Amino acid sequence: LPPGPSGTSKGGVRELVWGYLESSGLADTPRPVHGRIPNFKGSHQACCSIKELDAFSRASVIKVDPDKPLEGVRLASLQARKTLLVPTPRLRSGLFNRIVPPAGATKEMLRICSTSRGIKEYSVPVGLDGKVRVDLVVVGSVAVSEKGWRIGKGEGYADMEYAMMVSMGAVKEETPVVTIVHDCQVLDIAEELLDDHDLTVDYILTPTRTIKTNCKRPKPQGIIWHKVSYEMLAKIPILKSLRYKEKQTGKDVTLQDEHPDLANANESAALNEKAMPGNTRPQAAMGSAQLGQQYVESDSLSPRLEGSGTITTVYVGNIPPNVRVSELKYALREFHATPLKVNWQGAQHRAFLDYKDKAAAESAVSSLKGLSLGGNTLRVELAKNQRNKGQAWIKNLPFGSCAQPHGAR
Repeated sequence: LPPGPSGTSKGGVRELVWGYLESSGLADTPRPVHGRIPNFKGSHQACCSIKELDAFSRASVIKVDPDKPLEGVRLASLQARKTLLVPTPRLRSGLFNRIVPPAGATKEMLRICSTSRGIKEYSVPVGLDGKVRVDLVVVGSVAVSEKGWRIGKGEGYADMEYAMMVSMGAVKEETPVVTIVHDCQVLDIAEELLDDHDLTVDYILTPTRTIKTNCKRPKPQGIIWHKVSYEMLAKIPILKSLRYKEKQTGKDVTLQDEHPDLANANESAALNEKAMPGNTRPQAAMGSAQLGQQYVESDSLSPRLEGSGTITTVYVGNIPPNVRVSELKYALREFHATPLKVNWQGAQHRAFLDYKDKAAAESAVSSLKGLSLGGNTLRVELAKNQRNKGQAWIKNLPFGSCAQPHGAR
């Protein structure tokens, strides 16, 4: 028999479902299912029924979570020649990976591509500005109600992924959301357990049923920044880029543990900067001739930097050709990673940032990890050859300058 009362908390519901799946022999590998989106016997059968949904037939791009019980949906998507997007584990290195089977892939190869191994071996990252439009979202659940109310494993990644997709413009309110569960995971959930950031579902697929929830509760409208902590921001680098983008549009991106007075001070500083004639925000439109006049090229092989014995350089690569040096500088200020100098090599799609010491440089690398500009996720790391070892960079610009080399954009 399926579990009865849903408990008095989300945690109580989770423990009830996990315990029942294990004790009833319904749990499948990986075991134990506690702490996971649980796999269950019959998951492949439940997944196969997605092919009967009109939402699946119409979809060109499908986002499916990497959980084991959703393997069958990933396989069905690849077999139907859909574009399959899978979130990166714990969102550590971006938001999506697109699964790209090898040319002429056999049925067995497609099966491998749908597994966790295949997600690692046959995927390419999708940038934050990739203009992705997702037609169908498939998530795992620990428990779900026939009204469409969902409880995940408690870490909030599915909710965050959806909110990030909203911020990217990848999904709309009407984009269908499907979950795959065992029949015993469908139970009554008290509405008061739901928060405004919780994702609801439109379809529930089990080994025996297809349930259309007709859920009227609104889905998350984007990232609720006052519920995001600095710790979460550090764990999910792509959040930094989204916060940077939304701040540019004027949205309130104050974090959960950000001091309101400090936030107001930062906002005032940003407004003052915006009003300054020498503004170097990305939107500043400066002619190439003006940029050329301000550019100073240094041929010095002995850079005259204070404390040059301790200066540590950070390499920034994968810079798109359409990104200006002013855009990079503005991002550096936003991410509290302002260097002593920026050495811009736009033609080579890279830049070098000088910091006063190794600790400052490592802090900058951590802050800038996952930063996306112009559609590319930047490559940020300590430079292999440091300046105090005799190497000199071609371009040498003070950080406060708006200068750019001729022909660079």
